[in-house]
Amino acid sequence: MADQSYKTGHYRYRILALVFMATTINYFDRSIVGVMAPTLQRLFSWSNSDYAAIMVSFKVAYGIGLLFMGGVIDRFGTRAGYTLSIAIWSLFGMLHAVVRPIFSLPGFLIARFGLGIGESGNFPAAIKTVAEWFPKKDRAFATGIFDASTSVGAILAPFIVGAIVSVDGKNWQFPFLITGVLSSLWIFLWLRTYRKPEFHPKLSKEELEYINSDSEPETEEKIPWIKLIPRRETWAFALTTITDAVWWFYLFWGAKFLADQFGVDIKGIGLPYLVIFLMADSGSLLGGLASGALIRKGWTINKARKITLLVNAIIILPVMFVPVLDNKWLAVLLIGLGAAGHQSWSINSYTLVPDVFPRKATASVIGIGKMVGVIVAVAADMVLGAVLDTANNSGYFWAFVIAGLSYIIILGFVHLLMPTMTPLDDNLEYMKNSHYKL
Repeated sequence: MADQSYKTGHYRYRILALVFMATTINYFDRSIVGVMAPTLQRLFSWSNSDYAAIMVSFKVAYGIGLLFMGGVIDRFGTRAGYTLSIAIWSLFGMLHAVVRPIFSLPGFLIARFGLGIGESGNFPAAIKTVAEWFPKKDRAFATGIFDASTSVGAILAPFIVGAIVSVDGKNWQFPFLITGVLSSLWIFLWLRTYRKPEFHPKLSKEELEYINSDSEPETEEKIPWIKLIPRRETWAFALTTITDAVWWFYLFWGAKFLADQFGVDIKGIGLPYLVIFLMADSGSLLGGLASGALIRKGWTINKARKITLLVNAIIILPVMFVPVLDNKWLAVLLIGLGAAGHQSWSINSYTLVPDVFPRKATASVIGIGKMVGVIVAVAADMVLGAVLDTANNSGYFWAFVIAGLSYIIILGFVHLLMPTMTPLDDNLEYMKNSHYKL
C-alpha cells in the first residue's frame, strides 16, 4: 500500500484526515453527557429513568435524522451535506451550556434532540466519502482509520471533562462550548479542501485512476429509497447495526456502571476510559487491516468480510462475565475487549454497503440501516433505565449478557440474507461474473 501511495500520490489521506477529525469531534460531543452522568444526576436530581429519557431523546432524533440525512447527502453531495450536519450538531452541542437547573430535564431533552439530528449525518457522510476516495480493497482499512477516531473522542472526553469539571458539578457547561470552536475550524478546512475526486484540481491523474481501479462507472441518476428498502442487502446491513445499542451502552452507561459497581467518580473515570477506548481503537485498525489483507491474499470480499465478522463475534463473547466480577480492572479489560471487537465488527459491516451497492446509494443505505440500530438502542435505554430504578444493578447483568451474545446471532441472519454479496449495478440488478461470491 505504501508503494502504491508513492506512485499515485496520497491526497486521499488528507480527505481521510478531515473525516477522522469530524468523527473525533462527533464522539467527543456525544460522550460528554455520558462521562458526566453520575455528576449531572446528583446536580439535577435525575432518576435513572430521567437519564434514560435524555439518552432516548438523542437517539430518537438520531433515527429521525437518518431518515433524511443520508438522502440529503446523496442528493446534494458530501461537501454540502457534511457541512450542514456538523453545523447543526455544533449549535445544539453548545446549547447544553445555557440550560438552567430548574429546566434541566426539558432543556437537556431539547439539546440532545438537536444534537442527534445533526450527528446523524456523520456516518453516512463519512462512509460515502471513503467510497468516493478509496478503492474497494482499501475501504475497510480507511474506514478503520476514521472509525478509530470514535475512540479518540471518547478518550478525550473524560480527561478534558475531569480537568475542567469538579466532582460537585462546578464548570459543567464549559466542555459543551469547546466543541463549537473545534467544529467551526473543521467547517473552514472542509470547505477549503473537499471536492469529489473527479473534479479536484489537486488530485493527480494516477491517483484518480487508482481510486477508480476496482469500481464500475456510475450514472448521476439518483436511486430513491423506494428501490433500496425492498433489497435483502439493505436489511442485511441493517441487522449489523443492531449492535450499535451495545456500543452506545458502553459509551453512555459505562461511566454509570463503573460508578455504581466500583465507585469510580468523574476524576477517576479517565484512566478506565483510556484503556477501554485504546483497545477499541486497536479493533478499528486491526479489523480494517485483517479483511483487506485477506482480500489481497486472494480471498473473495464475501469470505474475507464474513470471516472477520465471525472472529469479532467470538472475541466479544467474554464481555458477558463483566457484571459478576469484583475486580474493576478485569471488568475494564473485558469491556475493552468487547469494544475492540465491536469496532472491528462495525468497520467491516460499514464496508458491506459500498462493497455491494453503487456509491451514489451509499449514504442512503447507511442511513436506513443505522436507523434500525437506533430503534433498538432506544428500546434498550428505556428498559435499562426502568430496570435500574426498580431492581437496582441487576439490569447491568442482562445488558452485558445481550452485549456478548448478539453479534454471533446477528451474523447468522446476515449470511442468510446475503450469502454471496453479489454487487449491484446502477439499476440495483446483480452484476454478472462477479468475483464476490464464495
